[in-house]
Amino acid sequence: MPFKPFDLTGKTVLITGGNGGIGLGMAEGVAQAGADVVIWGTNEEKNARALAELQQYGTKVAAMKVNVGSEAEVEDNFAKTLDFLGGKVDACFANAGVSGDRRKMKDGFGGMDYAEWRRVLDINLDGVFFTLRAAGRHMKDRGEGGSLVGTSSTASIMGQARGEHYAASKGAMNAIIKALAVEYGRHGIRANAVLPGWIETEMTAPAFNWDRFRDAVLPRVPVGRWGTKEDFAGIAVYLVSEASRYHTGDVIVIDGAYTLF
Repeated sequence: MPFKPFDLTGKTVLITGGNGGIGLGMAEGVAQAGADVVIWGTNEEKNARALAELQQYGTKVAAMKVNVGSEAEVEDNFAKTLDFLGGKVDACFANAGVSGDRRKMKDGFGGMDYAEWRRVLDINLDGVFFTLRAAGRHMKDRGEGGSLVGTSSTASIMGQARGEHYAASKGAMNAIIKALAVEYGRHGIRANAVLPGWIETEMTAPAFNWDRFRDAVLPRVPVGRWGTKEDFAGIAVYLVSEASRYHTGDVIVIDGAYTLF
C-alpha cells in the first residue's frame, strides 16, 4: 500500500479560535487534506463565515460558540464535539487567544492592573488548560493516541515590552506542551507548540496599520513579508498526520526567520 502521510481522510480535528486568522488557516489546511473539523469561536458571525469557507472542501465541519475561558463551556462543548465527530477527536489545536491591550498600559508593566493581567491569562492560559485537559483525557481513555497542539508565540522566547502578561501565557503554554509530551508519550499522544511570528490577523491589524511599527519591524523579517493564515495550513496537516508520529515536545517557530535576524 502506498505511503500517504498527508491524507487525513478519517481524521477528526478540533481547533479553538478556528473562525479566523491562524486558526482558520489551520482548519482550511486539514479540511482540504480530508479531515472532519470542528471550530470553536465566540463570535457567531465569524463562525458562520468560517463554516461557509470550510464547507467547500467537502468534509464534515461544524462551528460552535465557545468561550474557552469557561471550564463549563469547554467541558460541555467538548462532549458536543465528540458527538458530532463520531466519538473521537484525533487532534486538538488550542489556538484561541487574546492579545494585551496597550491602551491600558500607558505606564508600562508598572501600570498594568490585575483586571488586564487576568483578562489575558483567563483565555491564553486557563483556556489552554481546560481545552488540552479535555482532549488529553479523551485521547488517553480512547487508547488510540492523538495530537495536541498549542498556538504559542515568538513572544514566549523574546522580550516583549508592555506584553508581559501575553508573553507569560505563551511561555507557560510551551512548558505545558513539553510536560504533556513526556506524560502522554507512552499513550501514543504527542504534543507540540507552534510559535508564529508577525502574522496578518485581526489581532495584529492595529500594529500593522501603524507606520512607525511597520517601518521598523518589516525590514527585520528576512523573507520580506508578513505571515498569513495560509502559512499555517501545512504545519497543521503535518501535526495531524502520521508523518509526525515521532515528533513531540517541540516548539516549532514559523516566523520567516524573524527571531534569527
